Amino acid sequence: MVFNWFQRQAEESPKPEPTLSPAPPPEPTPEPTAGGTDVPVSPSPEPTPASAASEEEDEALVWAREAYARLKAQQQAAASVAEAPPAPTPAPSPEPSPAAIPAPAATPTPSPLPTQPPTPSPEPATGLSLLEQAAAQRQQRQQDLDDRAREAPPAPTPAPTPAPAVDSDEPQLGDFDQDFTWSAEVLAAQGRRADQISLEEIDWLGRLRRGLEKTRQGFVTGLLENLGDDPLTPEVLDELETLLLRADAGVQATDQVLDALRQRMNQEVVDPAEGIRFLKEQLRGLLDAPIQASGVPLLAPERDRLNIWLMVGVNGVGKTTTLGKLANLAVRSGYSALIAAADTFRAAAVQQVEVWGERSDVPVVSNPSSNADPAAVVFDAIGAARSRKSDLLLVDTAGRLQTKHNLMEELQKVRKIIDRLAPEAKVESLLVLDASQGQNGLRQAMAFAQAAGLTGVVITKLDGTARGGVALAVSSEAGLPIRFIGAGEGIRDLRPFNSFEFVEALLAGR
Repeated sequence: MVFNWFQRQAEESPKPEPTLSPAPPPEPTPEPTAGGTDVPVSPSPEPTPASAASEEEDEALVWAREAYARLKAQQQAAASVAEAPPAPTPAPSPEPSPAAIPAPAATPTPSPLPTQPPTPSPEPATGLSLLEQAAAQRQQRQQDLDDRAREAPPAPTPAPTPAPAVDSDEPQLGDFDQDFTWSAEVLAAQGRRADQISLEEIDWLGRLRRGLEKTRQGFVTGLLENLGDDPLTPEVLDELETLLLRADAGVQATDQVLDALRQRMNQEVVDPAEGIRFLKEQLRGLLDAPIQASGVPLLAPERDRLNIWLMVGVNGVGKTTTLGKLANLAVRSGYSALIAAADTFRAAAVQQVEVWGERSDVPVVSNPSSNADPAAVVFDAIGAARSRKSDLLLVDTAGRLQTKHNLMEELQKVRKIIDRLAPEAKVESLLVLDASQGQNGLRQAMAFAQAAGLTGVVITKLDGTARGGVALAVSSEAGLPIRFIGAGEGIRDLRPFNSFEFVEALLAGR
């Protein structure tokens, strides 16, 4: 089954203030599942008034159970199809009787073989030493065993199913636990019905939540310590400012969020629940502003047209790895892809790209010679993409510092080749940023935007840093839309960016 990740939210983007209003299940009682009713449910994405909190939680829990039951039924149906009864195996031939086994040629006595080993060995020839006699007996026993194996082969058994490759197998439905209920609530808050939830999305939201754990620990823990149960105060806002700056959200994004909160406090008393809801709304607004300005809500390859995505960035941010994950994502979503290995300066870069291509069954165009011209590789790749009628051409480029003008000019040369050879193609220039670099990544975005005509950003390694707030800085200060985020090292740990899911994962637990 192909799940098109690029079109999962093409119908409607999340609203600023989503409400949890799932459709009631058609059956009066949802199918019981192996989770029971004692599973704790994490707080819903949008806090509700205290008078309706328990009712809303019950509704969300019923909705999550129905979604879990549907996914479990789908998984069982898929497993039954995959484990269809194989062709009947012929009955194993009966063990031949000892009398039917011919005696080995070297055995001097034709007496039938005993039922219990060991087989009696012949009398060793006289004149042999003890070592030679023992060796002859061992050889005779081995020959007896070989003859038995040839005469009575064991019944064929089905080959064991090989273990699935790490991060390449289809996601599996886990327990009905807090992780599942939180993921289901996030999807429900975006207006999804229980029958519209896919296991792919549940699996990704769990990965995203775990990937933002380090950032969330420093941000949410401090936020909870300062909020308490009292209305927001100027002192609380000062602490929130410190937390945002510590998460590398940037000065501009922090000031914008705090100014909006101060204006709200001047108008009315803001309790903690309303403050969290308003904070989420402001963060989503910051992340969505560049995306809305670009006019492309979700970056996806266009059908019946060549799409060229150029991956740029400094050394060590994970361009090649990101390119391999994008190729896998495109193939999983039903697109045909091709990779151009234009990173010709780094040792073993071409081999690394080829390994990623093999993992997703995506062909790679490369030049095996050392220090080949990257523009020449792109030239060949464009011709190959046209002949194969590929939907997406992913171009890997060499890492370069934003301060090296000669390397930046080389990048401009590659871009000119693309514009000249494929003027009809839809070209995207995506900057790959390492989230752990924080504000330095923001400076990279500024420099590359001038040289490469950036159209978007891919943020990687969110799982290894407490600076996940750099996404806010990129959106507010660089004005670049975030197109993809990576929250792990696996091949399926990269997905299209969704501001609502990102903010909910960042503030999970509130």
